[in-house]
Amino acid sequence: MRTTLRKIGNSQGILIPAPLLAECGITNEIELHLEGTKIVIESARPARAGWFDSYRAEEEIDAWEGLSPGLDSGDWEW
Repeated sequence: MRTTLRKIGNSQGILIPAPLLAECGITNEIELHLEGTKIVIESARPARAGWFDSYRAEEEIDAWEGLSPGLDSGDWEW
């Protein structure tokens, strides 16, 4: 698809057809970055999206296991 740059204030922009935006899942906010000499436009992800996707819960560990009840029965010295 070919289009032309249009003057928008002191900048330039392009109009992207709605079907193309819908196909890419772009609704409102976008991420814009360069890859070499190409401008890449992607749908913006919410902040911190995917942080816990690879999280695996550890097995439950008893931190007090193996300590005898009388281990800390004496007075402490500081």
